[in-house]
Amino acid sequence: MAIGGTMSGDDSAGAADSAARLTLEQKASLTSGSDFWHTQPVEEADVPAIMMADGPTGLRKQAGEPGLSLGMGKSVPATCFPTATSLGSSWDPDLVERVAAAIAREARAEGVSVILAPGVNIKRSPLCGRNFEYLSEDPYLSGELGLAFVRGLQAEGVGASVKHFAANNAETDRMRVSADVDERTLHEIYLAAFERVVTAGDPWTVMASYNKVNGTYATENAWLLREVLRDTWGFDGVVVSDWGAVHDRVAALRGGTDLAMPPFGDDEVVVEAVRGGTLEEGVLDEAVRRVLALVDRAGEAAEANTHTLDPHALAREAAVAGSVLLKNEPVGGAPLLPLSESAEVVVVGELARTPRFQGSGSSRVNPTRVDVPLDALRETWGDDVPFAAGYTLDGSPEEDRALRAEAVEAARGGRTVVCLLGLPESYESEGYDRNHLDLPPAQVELVQELVAVNPRVVVVLANGGIVTPVAWSREVPALLETWLAGQAVGSAIAEVLSGRAEPTGRLAETIPFRLEDTPAFLDFPGHLGHSRYGEGVFVGYRYYDVKRIPPAYPFGHGLGYTTFSQGDLSVEVTGSGDEVRASVSVTVTNTGGRTGTDVVQVYVSDLDSPVARPERELKGFAKVTLEPGASERVELELGPRAFAYWHPVLRRWVVEPGTFTVSVGASAADLRRSVTVTVEGTEIRTPLTPQSTVAEWEADPVGGPLLASAFGARGAELKANPMAAEVPLDVLVGLAGFPRENIDALVEAAGGADTSDDDAQDDGAQDDGA
Repeated sequence: MAIGGTMSGDDSAGAADSAARLTLEQKASLTSGSDFWHTQPVEEADVPAIMMADGPTGLRKQAGEPGLSLGMGKSVPATCFPTATSLGSSWDPDLVERVAAAIAREARAEGVSVILAPGVNIKRSPLCGRNFEYLSEDPYLSGELGLAFVRGLQAEGVGASVKHFAANNAETDRMRVSADVDERTLHEIYLAAFERVVTAGDPWTVMASYNKVNGTYATENAWLLREVLRDTWGFDGVVVSDWGAVHDRVAALRGGTDLAMPPFGDDEVVVEAVRGGTLEEGVLDEAVRRVLALVDRAGEAAEANTHTLDPHALAREAAVAGSVLLKNEPVGGAPLLPLSESAEVVVVGELARTPRFQGSGSSRVNPTRVDVPLDALRETWGDDVPFAAGYTLDGSPEEDRALRAEAVEAARGGRTVVCLLGLPESYESEGYDRNHLDLPPAQVELVQELVAVNPRVVVVLANGGIVTPVAWSREVPALLETWLAGQAVGSAIAEVLSGRAEPTGRLAETIPFRLEDTPAFLDFPGHLGHSRYGEGVFVGYRYYDVKRIPPAYPFGHGLGYTTFSQGDLSVEVTGSGDEVRASVSVTVTNTGGRTGTDVVQVYVSDLDSPVARPERELKGFAKVTLEPGASERVELELGPRAFAYWHPVLRRWVVEPGTFTVSVGASAADLRRSVTVTVEGTEIRTPLTPQSTVAEWEADPVGGPLLASAFGARGAELKANPMAAEVPLDVLVGLAGFPRENIDALVEAAGGADTSDDDAQDDGAQDDGA
């Protein structure tokens, strides 16, 4: 069996044979863990236990017993890589794959078989306290980078657990809340990244989330886990619960969860359910087969490769690549950054001395070392670089005032002020959400006073979720967002500020001026156990575009130390319907004076659609590095999904025929070239029912003539009445005396179906989480 590949027939058959030799009690035991991190061994059948561990930013293998029974105790030392916010901002699948491979090598060395990562949940609201663990607000970008992470892990013989499936977008009441979201929005936004990772990456496991989806717990949701994940996407790996997400072992097995973690309840409950006929033994056997196949995969995985690559150097490379230069305005006739190594510098900010470089909660890593920013900056600009704390991380207003006055005094004169600001750890974490997007007041007051006495201020941000700069950034000439940059944070900042490396990151999420401008403002995090996804498919930049709300910094934005032009765009469309393809080609030229990297972003717009669609959607991207004056022809391929939408009536993806605009640019708000193309889509014919309106019948190529024939002379009168267009056909039974049997005959002749029991069908779908 190839590592990372789908289970072969032999593997599946072998696991099935092993399952057949187990007793009912042994099979039941395999569907729950043996302890906090291990699967259940069955010594009599030579089935070993395998270990799982957290690891989206580096291995977190528990050392000893879990602290407070929550698995939050001390972990073994491991490389702490930048968080997913930073990796997402890299727009670099190759880099993400290399980071994941490095994590996998450390996991293998510690005997860990499955890493609980990546997290590909969409950043629905910037208030989510766990956003530092997620890649983007955009499902396409999340899917491509999540796929790269899975490939990196599994190429090294460690399984991935793609999480948190699904619609897990808030920490408030996360273990009970119901994400109430329509099916089209689910498929286009919240399931799309999972679909990409599952269908192209064959992850060993998928983690079912804590929350409910439309009223049903994700771990018990047969629509989500069986109909979508298994039947539609073809997933044959293990569905593992998030830790503590199973409430009913039997219901979870019926719903499609194979493995409850950590141990939950008595295995006898499962045994009695099988014997009592409330759980089919075949359902249990399938779960056991998958768990046994996972154990076999872990046992067959190749030994960890021996690499000379320094993981700390890779962490620094990733931190640089994820840094986003938001602003770099001229001071004295030239952009403030990069700073020459002969520049006179003063460093301000407690975060320079006490760096925050990772998130809190289950992803917390015990780093092998930490590059402190103040030390790295002094290594570059001299040991005598002055430092002023400027603020405390958890002190009193009196302390902050004294430190601020000291920092402002140090900033006077001709030195360049490097000011490190960011969110204290208490502001964001797994387990709770934020209630605002602001920096601490003491930091805002500090930077405002700094720019009042010195125009040469560089602000370097350290935060997992976005912060709004509106209250303090107007007079700041240079603004560098480094996110939570991992254990190499200090050396990465020095590399970027000095120009030894270029900040090549681009925003993977929109930064708004105000919290009130965000798409989910009215519905996040939810009320009385329900979170209504009222914004639908208009998440992130999709919302700002359609509402004409200018953001502070748009999705995809990021500056470098040179400039680029994009021109000579061509788009060639071939095929039709589900086979349509588009080849996009654009010439990129480095128009600046130094080598740099551009991120070419491709957006697609549907100019005419029967459903409300975003004005543009990211459907391709590529990074290109060029020397000054050099040009390169960048080519990207778009598949049918780039033009498709989820049809809410047909309940499938459709590519409608018509005109589309394909644009390339430097961000969602900076589209530099566009081409309009015609796509031969699939002719869409929505089934006609008694509830279809007169207008819908008349527009249908089959139903229109049938309706005209059925009404005869009265048809012209009906057609001339503007009120009739929106009347469902079955309402005409009462309004126009049209016989019900005639309507039934029309529906049958038109190839439709009687949906008089739609309400009952809808209720059933809701119960299954659809």
